[in-house]
Amino acid sequence: MTFIKTTEQDSNYNNLENMSINEVINAINKEDQTVPLAVEKALYQIEPLVAQVVHKLKSGGRLFYMGAGTSGRLGILDASECPPTFGVPQNLVIGIIAGGDLAIRKAVENAEDSTTQGWKDLEAYKISDKDVVIGIAASGTTPYVISALEKCNKQHIITGCITCNKNSPLSQTAQFPIEVIVGPEFLTGSSRMKAGTAQKLVLNMITTTTMIQLGKVKGNKMVDMQLSNDKLVNRAIKMIMNELNISESEATALLHKHKNVRNSINHGRGE
Repeated sequence: MTFIKTTEQDSNYNNLENMSINEVINAINKEDQTVPLAVEKALYQIEPLVAQVVHKLKSGGRLFYMGAGTSGRLGILDASECPPTFGVPQNLVIGIIAGGDLAIRKAVENAEDSTTQGWKDLEAYKISDKDVVIGIAASGTTPYVISALEKCNKQHIITGCITCNKNSPLSQTAQFPIEVIVGPEFLTGSSRMKAGTAQKLVLNMITTTTMIQLGKVKGNKMVDMQLSNDKLVNRAIKMIMNELNISESEATALLHKHKNVRNSINHGRGE
């Protein structure tokens, strides 16, 4: 079967430079509205990968994201938000980008073309078959990611991927591929747009669902979140007030003593 990059196909719009601001933003918005529908079509692929992540993390493993450029940055973003949101250790969900930390802010030339560096970057974390590695690449052709997943497969490490092209080399490499087919970008080839949005939606699903399954959520609240600023402290106080039906001062006292929403609620109930 011939592999065609729909992410590289010509935009459905032309002569963009002649459009008014209103025309541009309406066209982008129209395209963006198709992304959640594309994600919906991939739910049957997302579920089994999340099940693998949950199983491995419950067994003491870790989740790794790997990508280059926008895809790598999105993985790092999702990984970095897990500790403050769910109170998990920094090394439970790890984002790795081709070119290292410098590439988070600035493009590193040819970093994504290496067929050896991806595995080296994983080895630095003492990767093992307890872990899961998810490669992220809109194109599905990034050598840095594909070569790392190939090595993981040989080492009996569970692999998944998030891509926006059908039957890509990355999809054929990953044991649990996720393909969100968003079609041509408004700006031809600019996969930071619809493809990036699709990847972000899927990443949200993977970690949020996993953390719920790991018991890091109570009801619909982030009871294990880190209290790193006044906004989060105030949110925590309101959560305790509502859960225990107590005053603000009582909730504040409990939080001050126990430093955590879950512990405060449990102690407030005498548990």
